[in-house]
Amino acid sequence: MEEVLAYKSPDILADTPTHFCPGCHHGIVHKLLASCLEEAGLARRSICVAAIGCCAFIYNYVLVDSLEAPHGRAPAVATGVKRSHPDSFVFAYQGDGDLASIGLAEIMHAANRGERISVIYVNNTVYGMTGGQMAPTTMVGQKTTTTPGGRQAQTDGYPMQMAEIMAGLRGVRFAARVAVNNIKNLKKARKALFKAFEVQQQGIGLGFVEFLAACPTNWRMSPVEANARVAGDMIHCFPLGVFKDETPEER
Repeated sequence: MEEVLAYKSPDILADTPTHFCPGCHHGIVHKLLASCLEEAGLARRSICVAAIGCCAFIYNYVLVDSLEAPHGRAPAVATGVKRSHPDSFVFAYQGDGDLASIGLAEIMHAANRGERISVIYVNNTVYGMTGGQMAPTTMVGQKTTTTPGGRQAQTDGYPMQMAEIMAGLRGVRFAARVAVNNIKNLKKARKALFKAFEVQQQGIGLGFVEFLAACPTNWRMSPVEANARVAGDMIHCFPLGVFKDETPEER
């Protein structure tokens, strides 16, 4: 009987055990990103720019040319990389504590200028690497190490909804929010990545994809509980969908 290959790991995904916490969604995002880069024929000319935090570990798993930016500055560094290497495919990989806090000015201005880059933004509602403090995306009522009584809108404000903010900027041509908590959402996430890639390949502006992700360790939940929280509380607070799509028609 002829053997049929049911699954092949992307060539640019490192064959190494993960060091991420059990139930963390970063590994799923890495796998999806690597698969899409290969399928789009972009892997050999891709350059990844990430800053600090858990996102920085992408260098260990997605085997493309990479460099590290200071905290929050990935869009600014990616801008310089793309302008100096216009034939390369350049993407930034950032977390919510990085992009929506210290890096808010960088992403806003890069997006407003319509820089020809793709931004992959992982939102797990806390500062993951540094101990689970309140992040710009922490949900109202959510307990963190710095909000033990839960985030209060009256004193702490509301969570930043970056996909919607990006959609309001003229330089952004595609903005979506996706999740990787089940197969159905994974398929939608894959489609959104290809759309963001298309924006850069056509040279028409910036593509932005926000991933809702679990952080079981800092949420103090089991992986199963954390995955359920993404499906429930997170998607209620951060609705999934495409908020802007000015990409060319699908071929």
